[in-house]
Amino acid sequence: MTSSELTLVDWRTRVADLYAAVRAAADPAEGHHLWRAGRAELFATHPDSPTREVVEYWPYDPALRFAVPLLGAEAEDRDVDTGADGTLTMRRIGRVELPAPVSESLDVWWLHQYGGGIFVPLRDGTAGDGSYGGGRYLLDTAKGAWLGGDDRSLVLDLNFAYHPSCRYDDRWRCPLAPPGNTITARVEAGERL
Repeated sequence: MTSSELTLVDWRTRVADLYAAVRAAADPAEGHHLWRAGRAELFATHPDSPTREVVEYWPYDPALRFAVPLLGAEAEDRDVDTGADGTLTMRRIGRVELPAPVSESLDVWWLHQYGGGIFVPLRDGTAGDGSYGGGRYLLDTAKGAWLGGDDRSLVLDLNFAYHPSCRYDDRWRCPLAPPGNTITARVEAGERL
């Protein structure tokens, strides 16, 4: 293991710790404040930061936080070329229905790499006009991004939507939102350009 591998482990540990603090917060808006401050510190100081830019956010909107059941969906495997990291395999394990004001459906994926993990990307009506054109991520449990849930449901808070690393640096190739994760609604929450 090299020092760069150790710093990547440190990055992932800090992200997981950050999400644990968010889940423990007394209220979601407080958790969002902790998340923004923690990400700002990581971006400004960590050697594995994808950027040193100051990240902009839309204001927190409590109407965009949902606890939604995981619904059935036809299984589908999708291989994604991630450049030097090889191929990542995603399997659709279900879908969620987001209520108003979004009123759209998103596919939920399982990542086979990294020991597995739930992955929910999002490409909404702000893509290319307010947020990264390739979309954002809501959950990526393989890398510590988890807001909670149980054996039947997920917590999806669109205020925690964040840009993938490839938004900041072309050396990364990220899995982007496939058609079942592309919606027309403008989600003016989370990270923005």
